[in-house]
Amino acid sequence: MRYKAIVAYDGSAYQGFQKLAGTQPSVLGTITRVIEQINGAEVKVLGAGRTDAGVHATGQVIAFDLPTWKHNVETLLQALNATLPTDIAILRLEHTQPDFHPRFEARSRTYRYLVYEAPIRHPLLAGTHWHIRPFQGQVLDVDKMNAAAAQLIGTHDFASVGTPPEDHNGGSKSSVREMFRSEWREQPHELGRVIAYTIEANAFLYHMVRTIVHALVDVGAARLTLDSFEENFQARDRSRFRRLAPAHGLTLISVSYDDSGTTPAGEKQHDI
Repeated sequence: MRYKAIVAYDGSAYQGFQKLAGTQPSVLGTITRVIEQINGAEVKVLGAGRTDAGVHATGQVIAFDLPTWKHNVETLLQALNATLPTDIAILRLEHTQPDFHPRFEARSRTYRYLVYEAPIRHPLLAGTHWHIRPFQGQVLDVDKMNAAAAQLIGTHDFASVGTPPEDHNGGSKSSVREMFRSEWREQPHELGRVIAYTIEANAFLYHMVRTIVHALVDVGAARLTLDSFEENFQARDRSRFRRLAPAHGLTLISVSYDDSGTTPAGEKQHDI
């Protein structure tokens, strides 16, 4: 029987989602060990996508087979969450098709990046927001950031903002992706100005989201003009955008498996 689950985690203590060689902690490695502990046998856990070291998730999707499990789904869910560390949780669990693959069947993935703008850093936001101090009293220009962000919507070659994964023969795959959402919104917060960036695409390149976020913040801080942003993006040259936003501000919030072909997935989280 194949199971499909929505996973949330705080990525602060892990070297990313994907299992790693040696003793480096990973989210997938931790989940795999817990399932094997409960099942009493080896198990292969499939994930919808990788996240970098320090990146969080509220909507990662995994799948695994437990052919010998004799209890119901609710019992398995309780056993997993009782055994997992406190920074990882299974939010939902259900039976799925035997051939379901969370990565290959995904229609889109949605990330959210949180920026906290204030003169003084706040400890309660330190693990989930990128703290930015206003430069000479000038706050980030969200309108300009959205103007630049809108240029990314559609099908483009994103080579300037990310690196494609290598194929099995050692060559590079295409850096063309389809972007469905790319927008900044201010969110009311009692501790100051929080600006959230939501980005949804059919797939992402390595370091693509964090590169885009830093470039858009540079536009908002007047370190980069809209024309320069467009020129650098259209150049399809990875050296044009070298800086990455900190990993801890990024969260994978949903993976969509919408068969209707309607995009974007929008605010639908935990779409299973």
